[in-house]
Amino acid sequence: MEYVLLIVATEEAAAASEEQQRAQWPRHDGYLRELTAAGVVRGGRPLRGPETATTVRSRDGADRLVTDGPYAEAKEHLAGYCEIEVADLDEALHWAKRMPLLPGGAVEVRPVQPVG
Repeated sequence: MEYVLLIVATEEAAAASEEQQRAQWPRHDGYLRELTAAGVVRGGRPLRGPETATTVRSRDGADRLVTDGPYAEAKEHLAGYCEIEVADLDEALHWAKRMPLLPGGAVEVRPVQPVG
C-alpha cells in the first residue's frame, strides 16, 4: 500500500533554533538512506513555510478565489512529506516513528487513495 508521511511542524518546532534545525539535516539524510535501502521510499520533499503559500478556493463551483497564505490559520503547518510503499499500516507506522522530528513535531500517516 502507498502512504504519505505528512511532516507537521508546530509553533514549538517552528521556534527551534537555527542550530537545532541544521542538526536535523544529517538525521533526515540518514533516515532517507534507510528508507531507500529498504526499497520503500517513493519520493518526498520539505516544503517552504506557510507564509509562502497561495490558496485557490472554489466559489459556487465555477469561480475561483486566489488568496495569499495557507488554507487556514492554524498552530500547525505542513512542513514536508515522504511517500512510501509498504505492506500495511503497521509498516507505515514503523517508518513514521523513526522519522527525526524537532520538539513538538508530528507525522500524520495517511493512505493514498487508489485511482482508476
